Amino acid sequence: MVSKWKKLEVMFEFLLFGILIGITEDIIAIKLTTGASITPRMIGIIVLIAIPFAIIGEMIADRINLARTFKKISDGINHRKNNKQIHMKEQNRKIKKD
Repeated sequence: MVSKWKKLEVMFEFLLFGILIGITEDIIAIKLTTGASITPRMIGIIVLIAIPFAIIGEMIADRINLARTFKKISDGINHRKNNKQIHMKEQNRKIKKD
């Protein structure tokens, strides 16, 4: 079982990474779309905007079990594929009988 401290450590690592990535992508987007020079004031505003979004993103990511979600999707696809194969085999048997 994973300890509470380990979970907090991982959560804060993702949060910090989310903030850094958010700041970086915002700076790139502003520079590419406006061509404005990046000032310390602009970086301060970007940081203030990036932090709440990183927190919200971490809260959402913490609630979603992506592995389980992907497994459900994969199982659904495999189930439909198997049903289609079974249906095709039944069709082939009917054709051979006739």
